[in-house]
Amino acid sequence: MNNNQIKSEATLVKKVWDIANVLAAAGVGFTDYITQLTYILFLKMDDEKEELGLGSSIPDGYKWKDLLEDSGNDLVDKYEEILRELSKDTGLIGTIFTKATNKITAPVHLKKVIDMVSSENWYMMEGDFKGAIYESILEKNGQDKKSGAGQYFTPRALIKAMVDVVDPKITETVADPACGTGGFLLAAFEHMKPQSREISKQNFLKNNAFFGADNTPLVVTLASMNLYLHDIGTAKSPIICQDSLTENYDAGMYDVVLANPPFGTRPQAAGDVSIVRSDFIKTSDNQVNFLQHIMSIVKTGGRVGVVLPDNVLTDGGATVKVREKLLKDFNLHTILRLPTGIFYANGVKTNVLFFDKGMRTKDIWVYDYRTGIKHTLATKPMKREDLNEFVECYCSGHMQDRVQTYSEENPNGRWRRFSEDEVYSRDQLKLDFKWLDLSEKDDRTLAELLQGIKDKSANIASAVAELEKLIGEVDE
Repeated sequence: MNNNQIKSEATLVKKVWDIANVLAAAGVGFTDYITQLTYILFLKMDDEKEELGLGSSIPDGYKWKDLLEDSGNDLVDKYEEILRELSKDTGLIGTIFTKATNKITAPVHLKKVIDMVSSENWYMMEGDFKGAIYESILEKNGQDKKSGAGQYFTPRALIKAMVDVVDPKITETVADPACGTGGFLLAAFEHMKPQSREISKQNFLKNNAFFGADNTPLVVTLASMNLYLHDIGTAKSPIICQDSLTENYDAGMYDVVLANPPFGTRPQAAGDVSIVRSDFIKTSDNQVNFLQHIMSIVKTGGRVGVVLPDNVLTDGGATVKVREKLLKDFNLHTILRLPTGIFYANGVKTNVLFFDKGMRTKDIWVYDYRTGIKHTLATKPMKREDLNEFVECYCSGHMQDRVQTYSEENPNGRWRRFSEDEVYSRDQLKLDFKWLDLSEKDDRTLAELLQGIKDKSANIASAVAELEKLIGEVDE
């Protein structure tokens, strides 16, 4: 992207953000706003496409031009009618407008959003450019703590590093069964796209390579639009609205799975996974169930990169049995330990597990990017270059060349290999590998510590005496 495009992107994002601030003052949250922006943007792009003689996907009576015919309360009524009707569609439109409802009820505010979208020609923008604009908006949405949208947003620096080492190929299929706003799929697309200029491979990439699912309608809308603006799934969205653990769970097998599934206990209203998935080891932990699901949808020889909390590596009970299955049927070759402060949920300790299907786990290589690492979302967010050493150590495509940075001479090296014997001899196969000690040690003797305390006490007493003297002089 050139400098002019970067400036244009910043200008458009500012426009979007300025209107967001106006609507926020009127009680419309940013997540609701961006969802409505998505609907309106799609209507506008369809209109531009029709003007170019490329046809329209939207039935007469519910198009952009129909929306522009009204004003005031009639505008709101027409907009709500369009949302209601388009949500019934079974194709791409139905996915974009999944369970669509209007959240901008004031005519003046709705008109403001429509006017902003009207001021740009979106369809003919380069896919990477308009996609980058939308991605920027989604990132801002993820930073909105009040809305809770951060739960759908994985830091792009981490996603990029995971994609770089898993290295999906342009002929492979990539899935994310808890896709959020589509960050993993989009990063995989950007990684795969330059690999070949063959038309057949590019067509496969845009129309058949990806699959994503989420059980939250508004997230499905955002993810579908995110990919659509990058020219992915322009005929049929690769994103579907479903609970991956219980619905349509056996629809396909994939070469690559990349995911950051939801953590915590599965809500009771969502139903017992083990009733539907009789092949699963029974547990109420969402993350453990998602791990089992991912293990079931990756092809033999396929590759996985998945973000999971510490308890998956350490808990007893059912989780031990899942770890046993993972080590027996998959090659869990790499663990990346992550610091807190990189996700919008505070204090979450996570890891990225990298494994392949079809071989038993032997050695496990661990990169500790947790001990001694501090990140905050506001002042020190994780950047892609922060993970450069990990990516280099990973040796994607030539793992036989891996070399530890840990040694007796360098006990604080962050990259360490744990042998097969070390892995399988651990109590309950707990995989919480720790070895770094970056704390500053105090090697002083007890006598030296006592003398230090006496010296500080003497300094304090002297300072107090001097202060009392000065106060006395002032009083005189």
